[in-house]
Amino acid sequence: MVQQIAEIAMEDVTETQTGEGAVSAALEDRPAAGTLGVDLAPLKKHARLGDLAYDAMKERLVRGAFEPGRKLTVRAVADALGVSSTPARDALNRLAAEGALIYSGPKTVIVPYLTMPALEEITTMRLALEGVAAERGAANAPADLADSLEALQGKINRGLERQRYADVLWANMEFHFAVYKCCGMPYLLSTIETLWLRIGPSFHDLYPEFAVQKYGVHNHEVVMESLREGDNRAVRAAFENDIRDGYRRLRQAIRARAD
Repeated sequence: MVQQIAEIAMEDVTETQTGEGAVSAALEDRPAAGTLGVDLAPLKKHARLGDLAYDAMKERLVRGAFEPGRKLTVRAVADALGVSSTPARDALNRLAAEGALIYSGPKTVIVPYLTMPALEEITTMRLALEGVAAERGAANAPADLADSLEALQGKINRGLERQRYADVLWANMEFHFAVYKCCGMPYLLSTIETLWLRIGPSFHDLYPEFAVQKYGVHNHEVVMESLREGDNRAVRAAFENDIRDGYRRLRQAIRARAD
């Protein structure tokens, strides 16, 4: 992998990442689908494109925009973001180094499938870390957080009804992190985001079962009810139940692929 990264990084070394290739504006909240068939907005220019390309791809992986097994090429990513191949390559290199992508060729990466050992480790860490973030976030939450979550849950419910699971995953991430971000612990949040970077694509395996059984819907309803009642421990327990329910479904999917 190190050799592949080095070979890719040596290509097109004359391409610039400054001047016109710099970025300042953040991505739109829900941009239109582009070349890759997922939500990637062309990057606006006047800061460092490599960092913005990385942030854009990372966000989509965390939100489950790319399902496991999806192939991504440097050119396709560059075209979708509206940048040259250098910042797109830099972004894929960084994500591959973090284990979020794996190489299948000199200019092609694949979103990896989750293994059982990885699922078990990530779930153990999520239960511990997201439990803390949920309980502390609930303690520090603004009075209107439950109302904001209810609006997000409305988007989730509509996505489930229409079988638009990519939209569901997008709003689901917003729901969880709306609470976690209130914890006031940036290092904790960064670690949780790293876990979601690895498991996010596999959330596609939750459906359609979760759409039928409504596991996540019930857990989210308990979160909102507990927030309104000021029961921080119940908020934590609801998120932990959500993680456990997801673990059981993802475990089934992994076993089914192995058969």
